[in-house]
Amino acid sequence: MCAFGVRKRLGTHVLVMLRSLSAIWIFCFAAWGQQLTSTWQEDVRRCAEAKDWTTAMSIVDREIARAPQDMDIRTWRARVLLWSGKVAEAEHEYREIVTAVPNDPDNWIGLANVYSRESRTQDALQAVDRAVALDPKRADLHAARGRALRATDNRSEAKLEFRRALELDPASKEAGLGLLSLRGEPKHQMRVGVNPDFFSFADANYLEGMSLTSQWTPHWKTSVSENFYQRAGTDAETFAASLTGKLPRWGALTVGGAAAHDNNVIPKNEAFFDYDQGWRLAGSKLVRGLEIIYGQHWYWYTTARILTINEMTLFYLPHDWTWSVGLTGARSHFSGTGAEWRPSGLTRIGFPISAWDERRLQGNVFFDGGGLRLQLTQRQDVTGFAANQKRTQDRTQTSFGFTYGVRF
Repeated sequence: MCAFGVRKRLGTHVLVMLRSLSAIWIFCFAAWGQQLTSTWQEDVRRCAEAKDWTTAMSIVDREIARAPQDMDIRTWRARVLLWSGKVAEAEHEYREIVTAVPNDPDNWIGLANVYSRESRTQDALQAVDRAVALDPKRADLHAARGRALRATDNRSEAKLEFRRALELDPASKEAGLGLLSLRGEPKHQMRVGVNPDFFSFADANYLEGMSLTSQWTPHWKTSVSENFYQRAGTDAETFAASLTGKLPRWGALTVGGAAAHDNNVIPKNEAFFDYDQGWRLAGSKLVRGLEIIYGQHWYWYTTARILTINEMTLFYLPHDWTWSVGLTGARSHFSGTGAEWRPSGLTRIGFPISAWDERRLQGNVFFDGGGLRLQLTQRQDVTGFAANQKRTQDRTQTSFGFTYGVRF
């Protein structure tokens, strides 16, 4: 009996241990399974950091195939599309998500980010408004609304929104940086530059100039400039001024003129106007935006009158590339002769080269030359160009120039 009792107690202890071990194993398997299902987000993040969009999208699509109705996974797909520059596809994805789950503020913020990338500022603000209405106590949503208001040039409302975000979360860096961005935003830009031209058949020409551009309000801008010329040993100077009015749906109209101490080597007087209108092409994968600039410029010389009609079309391509095509018709009329028209054209491709910290280096090439733009800080930049033209009778012209700009 004694031995039987010992064996019975031993069996009971063994049974308890087996049950405990089984519970531990079940817990471990559950935790391991949960870890396996959560690592795909980390894999997507790693692929995004490496800009391996194909692998990132294949991971997300695999998870969608496993759970087609999971909107959280669909949200990850929309993020990857946006990160990889497929803005139109990201918009389509987010629209389906907010239709299926209209009460999630994060999805509306995602759609607002897409609209911001497309420069659809009013649509972005409306999407953020939906997010804030769903959860008005979240500081990050109020900070997002502040950014959206800032993008629409509503600075006073943006300040109030950033302050609301700080009231809800005094440690919010987004709200603090948002307020700082509204304090010292520069309105003026001063630029100085030089541009010499060297000829194989004549003495060199030189141009030095400076300009001041002021953005007084979101709708009004002025520009004044003073240029100094040395042409064939003769000095001349000109003063120019212009006014630009801008409306969101109507584009921008610039009118201006110039007067000179010409010494018979530059125009005595000038008048000009330009009309600039742009469109966002949300449904296009190749061309993200289109801008058309039309202008006319009148030059009055001592012995001649010249009119130029200019049209420039600028295509905004993926990855911050641009392509511009310009056509010019020049009508010249000299004293004692008839008028004559001459056409000309120009095409230019712009592209990013490198970026580090605040600095950005961009380049452009055209038929007979190219240029660079280096952004030193948010308020300073340097530009340069060089060109070489072959004229008739084996004559050549070599030109280059530099400008430095500062905003304050």
